[in-house]
Amino acid sequence: MQAIWEAFAQTGPVAKLVLAILAGFSLVSWTLMLLKVRQLRRAERQNQVFLSEFRKAQRLGEVQQAAAKTPHAPLAGMFRAGYLELEAQVRVLQRAGAPPGQIKSLAAVERALQRAIGVESAKLHRFLPFLATTASATPFIGLFGTVWGIMTAFRDIAAKGSTSIVTVAPGIAEALVNTAAGLAAAIPAVIAYNAFLGSLRRHRGVMEDFLLEFLNLTERTFT
Repeated sequence: MQAIWEAFAQTGPVAKLVLAILAGFSLVSWTLMLLKVRQLRRAERQNQVFLSEFRKAQRLGEVQQAAAKTPHAPLAGMFRAGYLELEAQVRVLQRAGAPPGQIKSLAAVERALQRAIGVESAKLHRFLPFLATTASATPFIGLFGTVWGIMTAFRDIAAKGSTSIVTVAPGIAEALVNTAAGLAAAIPAVIAYNAFLGSLRRHRGVMEDFLLEFLNLTERTFT
């Protein structure tokens, strides 16, 4: 840690600015990674609890209590959207004098569930764009610092008329420190981003499977 601080202290103002920007990107991205891990684990855990209750239920009304107990489960959000659509259709048919226990359109229920998948997926994708930005932008920010350090080295050579290691060492060190900082910010963000995308694909698959289960239960109940 002391060596890192000494390397930072020996850099010029432009390099310090670049390092500060990279440190900011790194700090925010690590914070978001931890929050995203917590969010995805909580969503998966609550999905399992809700799905277990859903599969044990004989009627859709019995699932409402399980949905209230798992507010962070994407499947619970889907259930609420589908159930609201069912209730709306039942009310319309009852006002029209139709026999109870019927719905107007199963396709409308499916559309409501598809919209809910989009809403829940958007919640799970929150903060991922910043990780993608960190992964793609920080190497170039570090590269800017690298180029600036090399320019500093050439300027020192021209000013002192010497190519000795003593002359070029500060500029080269500045360049290498910025390169390392850019990679240190980008590499964890790339790894985390790809890992999160894999997890989100699994979550979407679970939601699409639940859509079919919901429609099957709806069809058995109302037709």
